[in-house]
Amino acid sequence: MTKQNLIDCYQRIAPYIHKTPVLTSSLVNELVGAEVFFKCENFQKTGAYKMRGATNAIMQLSDEQRVKGVVTHSSGNFAQALSKAAQSLGVKATIVMPSNSPIAKKEGVKTYGGKIIECEPTIEARQSIADKIVEETGGTFIHPSNDLDVILGQGTACYELLQDYPNLDVVACPVGGGGLIAGSALAVHHFSDNAIVIGGEPFEVDDAYRSLISGKIESNTSTNTIADGLRTQLGHHNFPIIKEHVNEIIRVTEEDIIEAMRFIWERMKIIIEPSSAVTFAAILREKYKFKNKKIGVIISGGNVDVTNLPFNI
Repeated sequence: MTKQNLIDCYQRIAPYIHKTPVLTSSLVNELVGAEVFFKCENFQKTGAYKMRGATNAIMQLSDEQRVKGVVTHSSGNFAQALSKAAQSLGVKATIVMPSNSPIAKKEGVKTYGGKIIECEPTIEARQSIADKIVEETGGTFIHPSNDLDVILGQGTACYELLQDYPNLDVVACPVGGGGLIAGSALAVHHFSDNAIVIGGEPFEVDDAYRSLISGKIESNTSTNTIADGLRTQLGHHNFPIIKEHVNEIIRVTEEDIIEAMRFIWERMKIIIEPSSAVTFAAILREKYKFKNKKIGVIISGGNVDVTNLPFNI
């Protein structure tokens, strides 16, 4: 995908999204020994960056496809994003959600007019039920992360970041299905002369870390992580981009994630979800690698069940 593809995508979706702020903290900078710039997609419509890719994907559909609606599977953030984007564009959306998805995310989908079909909390169950709905309705399936139009849309968050801060040394993203980091890697490739891309990933679901080592898409045997948005795996569209343009993936423990999340809540006074905290946790875990660097951190979302936090407030 070309530089112009990304520019065109951004111009197309701009009326439907927020240009999110970039926040800094002198305390964070001191702690890391670097300058850290947080691209706050927790302030995006629906509370996560995924509004970008969902909007772009629906806007690329034909009128005939739009009439029949869209279908996806998601633990929450893409579910909300596709529902909101579909509502904004006059399209119906059906969402397959795992039964253990956070209540706040389910409520968000309902608020945006999406129809929820619950499933067992496995990737196989998600896809099987989504396929059945597509067969029955004729709707278009839009994958949360392994769709080129979605990937391009997600890359606009990093595009915005680089427009404001073109001299970054590092761009860091959480890694789940791979859409955000693939899109960000494309933005860095086309709009930065020097930056590298790194990912943060839980040890419990480290398929992307292992995939970069083996050169092929690996699977997870567990989804036992507090970072519910990262329980998916890479796909055949985003993995080649990741393999070519991502420098490294750093793994973190569940304790690392909780401490990073708590730190940002307490010290920066912003609400982020566990999946977003993974990237900051990775930087803290191996901060010696980032000394004196300028680091852009994409805070992917803030959709968290405040009645079920991993720490006391």
